[in-house]
Amino acid sequence: MASGRSVGEKIASGRARVIPDVAHLSDFQPGEVLVADTTTPDWEPVMKTAAAIVTNRGGRTCHAAIIARELGIPAVVGAGNATSVVPSGETVTVSCAEGDAGKVYRGAVPFHVDKVEVGDIPRPATQIMINLGNPDVAFKTAFLPNDGVGLARMEFVINESIRAHPLALLHPEKVKDPAARAAIARLLSGDADGASFFVQKLSEGIGTIAAAFWPKPVVVRMSDFKSNEYASLIGGADFEPDEDNPMLGFRGASRYAHPAYAEGFRLECLAMKRVREDMGLSNVILMLPFVRRVQEADAVLAKMAEYGLARGEAGLQIYAMCEIPNNVILIDQFARRFDGFSIGSNDLTQLTLGVDRDSEIVAFDYDERDDGVKEMIRLAVQGCRRNGIHSGLCGQAPSDYPEMAQYLVELGIDSMSLNPDTVIATTRHVLDVEARLKKKGSSEQQQP
Repeated sequence: MASGRSVGEKIASGRARVIPDVAHLSDFQPGEVLVADTTTPDWEPVMKTAAAIVTNRGGRTCHAAIIARELGIPAVVGAGNATSVVPSGETVTVSCAEGDAGKVYRGAVPFHVDKVEVGDIPRPATQIMINLGNPDVAFKTAFLPNDGVGLARMEFVINESIRAHPLALLHPEKVKDPAARAAIARLLSGDADGASFFVQKLSEGIGTIAAAFWPKPVVVRMSDFKSNEYASLIGGADFEPDEDNPMLGFRGASRYAHPAYAEGFRLECLAMKRVREDMGLSNVILMLPFVRRVQEADAVLAKMAEYGLARGEAGLQIYAMCEIPNNVILIDQFARRFDGFSIGSNDLTQLTLGVDRDSEIVAFDYDERDDGVKEMIRLAVQGCRRNGIHSGLCGQAPSDYPEMAQYLVELGIDSMSLNPDTVIATTRHVLDVEARLKKKGSSEQQQP
């Protein structure tokens, strides 16, 4: 019936439900196959209950693909006309087990499930960590063989458990939409104020993930919503700019010390302080996304210290995402300010190649395996080693391309963080690569 890019390796059947926009999300029933033009963070509560996801637009790193991987459900993205050719109410089967092409079949197509015993898989020298954001699946996911969480996405918790823009919670009187004000009032019923509500909900969500993986490290990325995604939160439209290209706009570290969002960042820091100190989950490492300039890093780190999160105090480590070419070019300067880098290959590829990773029109030019991107990664790993700090990668590349996982092992990267559905296969591949490299090294040492 339809085909596109496959996400994951699973198959699922269910009744299709075409959802044209956010206003119709209430029509969706748990266990159905979500069919939509595209998805955004405000769709996530429904996505959690879907058997599978099919979208007209998007590539391997679009929102629907990222969330589907984390939830462990199959998704077909970039299917073009799925909302037109897949009728609501009809039973369909979504297959992502047939290679790069994901397919939507009419009816409930029979399939079998391959099960893997994970208890006897040895640990590779390269740490295999997990990308995670959903606290609901944290304890189940923790049973996979892993070395911790390399990327805990704060946005998932904000969108799922809090739902409102942090500044709207702090200043509900500035929210113009009566329906949004009423929704905020309902959220805060029983809570003293918006600040305590935000801190409690965010700390409980992140704390659940940290507890599930204790005592292994859990790297929590501070919020990395784009302005359009923040605007989709309850009350968010009154606090966000209207940007032509949010992907390159007011996102990541640039928000944190800026007057337009400093109050919101303070709440994030107070929540993380509560996780580490009040809950005793000192395995939490904090990470800053999209740090464009060294001066920006200094300003944000100063704000964090002001809010009780000083690097080095009580063993607190702070990482940064390495996803902007400037991070690589000035890595020696950035390295003096952070305890580690996690290479975000999705954005690093976008910015190295000049390709909007949200655009399916130029998706053919988006490739993490490009020699230029690989050289950026090599320089980043080399720079981390030179400065004695942790090097990791938390992008999609090693999950999708075995040759990229091999490349990272050959570089000597400390860790790679993967989506849960690829942990087993990639771990086995990394073990094979390490064994070959060890054998090759032994053979070369024996040469006269």
